Amino acid sequence: MVERMGLPIPIPQQLDRPDGPIREHPLNGDLVALFGSPESAALRPIVEHLLEAGASPALEGELLRETELDDVAHSQGYHLQELQSETPPEGYAVESLLFDATAIESTDALDHLYDVCHTYLESLQSCGRVLVVGRPSSTADTPEASAAQRALEGFVRSLAKELGRKGSTAGLLRVAPGAEGRLDGPLRFLLSNQSAYVSAQPLRVDATAATSEDERPWCRPLEGQTALVTGAGRGIGQAIAEHLAQEGADVFCVDLPGNEDVLETAEAIGGEALPLDVTAETAPEQIASALEPRGGLDVLVHNAGVTRDRTLANMLQSSWRDTLSVNLEAPIRMTEHLLETGMIADGGRIVCMSSIAGIAGNVGQTNYATSKAGLIGFVRQLADQLAERGITANALAPGFIETRMTQQMPLLVREVARRMNALSQGGRPEDVARAATFLATPGARGLTGQVLRVCGGGLVGA
Repeated sequence: MVERMGLPIPIPQQLDRPDGPIREHPLNGDLVALFGSPESAALRPIVEHLLEAGASPALEGELLRETELDDVAHSQGYHLQELQSETPPEGYAVESLLFDATAIESTDALDHLYDVCHTYLESLQSCGRVLVVGRPSSTADTPEASAAQRALEGFVRSLAKELGRKGSTAGLLRVAPGAEGRLDGPLRFLLSNQSAYVSAQPLRVDATAATSEDERPWCRPLEGQTALVTGAGRGIGQAIAEHLAQEGADVFCVDLPGNEDVLETAEAIGGEALPLDVTAETAPEQIASALEPRGGLDVLVHNAGVTRDRTLANMLQSSWRDTLSVNLEAPIRMTEHLLETGMIADGGRIVCMSSIAGIAGNVGQTNYATSKAGLIGFVRQLADQLAERGITANALAPGFIETRMTQQMPLLVREVARRMNALSQGGRPEDVARAATFLATPGARGLTGQVLRVCGGGLVGA
């Protein structure tokens, strides 16, 4: 039946997902084929970040001949391999292809990107990564340079859809001039299996949020920090609470009174349950009061949400109001109160749970899509307001995730939904949890006001 409908058949192999907490060297031993221009200001930081993450970079000959990168690597006890993009060795296999496109200023320079990927894609292993690093088109000096940089997004989004059948992904990092030092966290995330269900994703890395650049360990980076997760009793919220705790955070688990699941979640991770209705008028004050003995909050994750699906013509006003109250208004009220009372520490992290529906819309979900789109606008404005304090605000936009809620969907709708992405399968709560945890860490200091889609490279949305 699925074949007759023309739906994609899920890939036979499971995606390569990590076990356990974030590792010091997440790219340990991974062969990363690196291409680009010797004139790029991002090239040296990229190589240094790759080495620190445990990767084995292999560079095309021109980059080694016309730069001092090999000398840099030798000084750190490493050796850079040399590649020839025209003739990859027979049987050659790489975990990742990384193209530094930051120096591209003309459309004909895009030919190099084509040549590299056309030649080396056959060398990319299953569940591999292709990552392009470019510049925000708004920083370009000429209209043609802006066009060339913007063209990278179309390339990456299309390539992601071609790679999905092998469980591989493609991504784009736009790094603002001067923010190359903040590429370390995004490179570690997007080139490792931490991002197994993240594809066709453009992200901007900049220096918007102030930071002291204090060194924090890559392992258990949230040690000694306090986090709060709403809707933590089950599904995605439960997974986020577990992963934050795994990285060292003390987690407050918020969910409705009478929900035994949240008590079990809190007990299992050594956290604290906080039963309350996030829409209650006194909810922000109750949360602030519970946090005060801890001295405030470092990570705030707004995950609680509801669906009240009906086409607009058949939707009750109560269904509209309930959805906006829980999904949009409660996070805004809570965040504003915690900021006003000084309960969110400088350098803190705010993560709001949006949705692909908030980007692309969905039949029967005008209320849900409205609330989730609203959260995107909220974090973008909030990011600018809080930049001086080093607080970042970002949104996550999951696609079809295998949860108890999606298991209640009609069979045919569910089968269609889980296949509407480049990877032709549904995601798992842990995929969203790892993305949320990444945004909560110091390594994500270069990302703020962003929307990180966890959708397997959805075939709809942008």
